[in-house]
Amino acid sequence: MEYTNPLGEEKIPGLLVKYSVPAIVGMIVNSLYNIVDRIFIGNSSDLGTYGLAGITIGFPIMIILLSIGLLFGVGGATLFSIKLGEGQPEEADRALGNAFSLMVISGVIFMIMGQILLRPLLTLFGASEAVLPYSVEYMRVIFFGAVFQVIGIGMNNFIRADGSPQIAMLTMFLGAGINTLLDPLFIYVFKMGMTGAALATILAQFISTIWIVAYFTGKRSKHKLKREYIKLKLSTVITITSLGIPGFALQLANSLLNAILNKSLLIYGGDIAVSGMGIINSLQTIFFMPVVGIKQGVQPIISFNYGSRKFNRVKEAVKLAVISATAIVVFGYVITRLFPKQIISIFNRDPELIKFGSYGLISWFLCMPVVGFQIIASNFFQAIGKYRSAMFLTLTRQVIFLIPALIIFPKFWGINGLLHAAPFADFFSALLTGIWFFYGIKAMSANLAEGIK
Repeated sequence: MEYTNPLGEEKIPGLLVKYSVPAIVGMIVNSLYNIVDRIFIGNSSDLGTYGLAGITIGFPIMIILLSIGLLFGVGGATLFSIKLGEGQPEEADRALGNAFSLMVISGVIFMIMGQILLRPLLTLFGASEAVLPYSVEYMRVIFFGAVFQVIGIGMNNFIRADGSPQIAMLTMFLGAGINTLLDPLFIYVFKMGMTGAALATILAQFISTIWIVAYFTGKRSKHKLKREYIKLKLSTVITITSLGIPGFALQLANSLLNAILNKSLLIYGGDIAVSGMGIINSLQTIFFMPVVGIKQGVQPIISFNYGSRKFNRVKEAVKLAVISATAIVVFGYVITRLFPKQIISIFNRDPELIKFGSYGLISWFLCMPVVGFQIIASNFFQAIGKYRSAMFLTLTRQVIFLIPALIIFPKFWGINGLLHAAPFADFFSALLTGIWFFYGIKAMSANLAEGIK
């Protein structure tokens, strides 16, 4: 009996729920790594605001690690899904094996370079003399777990594309759960400070990596990690990298953004401003990770049906994803308007930090309702293999509009201008993406009409 892939046959709403809900839960859970660290560090009497600032300074480096996982994970999983849609299972297996090898190699290189360049990097990214020791202590340990973080982030995309979104979600639950249990033990009981927080993170990532490798070498997976496909093939590597570049570029831009932001915060607001923005970044992660989950969940649906030339199904999937993402960010927007001070106080109760943080939260998220559309619509082009358009659109929000605004606005309006750079970028990137998306859908509809003729 011939196997029929449900991505091409089942109803789109059911598929979106099946693939996106586990991804949403998984992304929220995965975001808890950094957030839980910040909550426990911020509430520790030994670490407090300096500890919060220390982990915030290291955040751009951790984003680079995330970007490597997305480069080979999203790029490889997109190729994997397209090849399955085209009826080429061996090429799909090759995408899986090559992506895994690229993750291991890049993780090792990152670990070595990180240990060598740690102090200069943290200073470059805005660490003051008071904060630098906290950042060094935390990031020194994080670098040792670089390989595990890259594999954990990257290979989860393949678990979803393999038809097991629930297992992908469980993988993230496993890692985040272990991290949440170990953090208070290492920080409060064993008094290990920043080292304890970082150690809890990399131990959790190590266990997640073991779980993932066991999945792809065991009976549950439909497609296996095979020795003959782990050997790198240049054409496959180039395609994986090309398809993964938009997400990679976005995260690299996010890292650069955070580095520029931290430097500017130090100049215009001092260490308190750096700590406050660290909390805002954590909240931004919580609010936007569900949208990223929808993006990840809808990606294999779009890719498979585009490969199968079922364009009506592609349009339906994108429409539902945009509506769902917008509903989520609007909910987050309302929460930040109603309870800014209460939200900030979860991380630290310093009155000065609460004052800055609550104002910053309201300002930074002013145009939050349009972000859901911008993320899903720009990802649509990546899912159909048009990586140049996807890369340009994903960079509009974080690079083309936001970074110049972060540099220019504070010169005229100080810290207030800095905090309003984000809504400026959110609005204009969504506007540009909307125009691009309209013509992209129109072109696909024309192809559908031509096919019917």
